[in-house]
Amino acid sequence: MGLYLLDYGAGNVQSLANTLTKLGHTFTWITDPADFANATSLIFPGVGAFETAIGHLASRGFLEPLRDYIKSGRPYFGICIGMQVLFQSSTESPSPGLGIIPSPIDRFDDADKSVPHMGWNAAELLGETDLSYYYFVHSYRAIYDPERYPEAAKWAYTTTQYGQEIFISSIRQGNVFGTQFHPEKSGAAGLSLIDSWLRRPESFSPTATTPITRTPHSKDKLTKRIIACMDVRANDEGDLVVTKGDQYDVREKSTTPKATTAGAVRNLGKPVALAARYFAEGADELCLLNITSFRHSPLRDQPMLAVVRAAAECVFVPLTIGGGIKDTVDPDGTERSALEVAGAYFRAGADKVSIGSEAVYAVERLRESGRPDGTSAIETIAHAYGRQAVVVSIDPRRVYVDPDTYDGPYKDEVITENGREKAWWYQCTVSGGREARPLSVVQLAQGVDTLGAGEILVNSIDRDGTGLGFDLDLVKLVKKHVRIPAVASSGAGSKGHFVQVFSETHVEAALAAGIFHRHEVDIADVKDALKSAGINARG
Repeated sequence: MGLYLLDYGAGNVQSLANTLTKLGHTFTWITDPADFANATSLIFPGVGAFETAIGHLASRGFLEPLRDYIKSGRPYFGICIGMQVLFQSSTESPSPGLGIIPSPIDRFDDADKSVPHMGWNAAELLGETDLSYYYFVHSYRAIYDPERYPEAAKWAYTTTQYGQEIFISSIRQGNVFGTQFHPEKSGAAGLSLIDSWLRRPESFSPTATTPITRTPHSKDKLTKRIIACMDVRANDEGDLVVTKGDQYDVREKSTTPKATTAGAVRNLGKPVALAARYFAEGADELCLLNITSFRHSPLRDQPMLAVVRAAAECVFVPLTIGGGIKDTVDPDGTERSALEVAGAYFRAGADKVSIGSEAVYAVERLRESGRPDGTSAIETIAHAYGRQAVVVSIDPRRVYVDPDTYDGPYKDEVITENGREKAWWYQCTVSGGREARPLSVVQLAQGVDTLGAGEILVNSIDRDGTGLGFDLDLVKLVKKHVRIPAVASSGAGSKGHFVQVFSETHVEAALAAGIFHRHEVDIADVKDALKSAGINARG
């Protein structure tokens, strides 16, 4: 008897397991339908598609025992999909939900905002002014509308605004508590919420309340995200280190004839120690990119998987892993799918995977055939885990043209400087920028959106390592042509550059590496600068 954790098999639940261990609580996994009878408290976490969740529950024989458990009056905590399955239905799925809450789950309107809703937003208690910020990542939501769905509105404990839509961000009634956000990825606030529920779950279980009318604010409270990125590779001694390149070259330059480090892999710290530091300093997300080690046999890369496991045990904000997320063949001939590779990283504690060159090849196939074929890493991973789990990292480079004579295929994408002294379009590359492909950045961005990516990481080969600021023209171009969130990367050299990219573009997040590793700019100083400029930032 005691606390049980339900893993329906299609999402990263290791993050919650790590959180429970961090908080000092023991738990047992649900592995058999009979386990539900032994549970005195139950947590159902998860990300992914509604249809996948219902299908996995049904195939494992969990669906009816779960329904019976909830009806028994014992404490239940549903996170993300664990909350959504309580509703009657979802437009994402032909399968019905549990029907405990008489309201549908529907997709966000993307006319005025990016979808998925991704990042830190405020959960507002009904009838109160106190705000707490939590991490959200979802494309579908339960609308808060007391007139259309009065019974469902009685379940609402907090609501959240995204764009001009107000949705139910947590529910609370009887023995049932649920959150659309991920408290296990919401830092100190999220850990406190989970711990409070575990210690007194009955206090989270009031009777239904009378819904109140909530009018949208002029602007939602979604914060701009600051992401710390760590490029991880083996140095010449075989140790995994965090490094940083200049125009993607990670080896030290010779500054004097007697320089002893010239040619060595630039070592800026150990990945797990740096991850812990950035979490403590207030980073909104972390990114670990495996840039060389075992890229052609990622499931044999036990050191990198160990890094992910160790980082996930001490980091309670979203963690993205990149490098080698593709179909591969082991040296012994064993075939490994991108989905299998991604699954290994999710089980190790990652929340998202980042795909690079494979996304370029997938879009080239898409453009050649005219339709998705369902086989790309983006498609297979998004289908199993939800598109919010898939980040596409793009590496474009400027190609300069004569603004007065250029009439090529990318003429509608040409950027012209004032005075028409320079003009260029952005060409996509693969293999860390070493090979150019006949694909523009707009074609790539629109293609990965079609294939099911949930976010685009916009690198700039021209700005990488320069400290001159983000490539605003590139960021604007990408954001103009897609409706999914984007992250600005490459070129940050000061806190003012973060203010500039958020002030002058609609990008949702900004990423930096070297300036954080070398303490040239602190994350706290970036957050203070954003707040001083009137830009919403967490912490």
